[in-house]
Amino acid sequence: MPAIPLQPGSGFLELALLFLVLAVIAGLARLSGVAGLSVRIAKILVVVFLALMVVSSLL
Repeated sequence: MPAIPLQPGSGFLELALLFLVLAVIAGLARLSGVAGLSVRIAKILVVVFLALMVVSSLL
């Protein structure tokens, strides 16, 4: 059964937080390329989450 986007465990927000933590750890380890990529992925996932939240609230 596919997950509903805004249900717990759907993954978008959890993945965004995971990539944000990865970016912080990579930044502390002076791995700027990994940190920058992780922040970019986290931003994309947050935008996807917010878009799905708006769409699901309209339905």
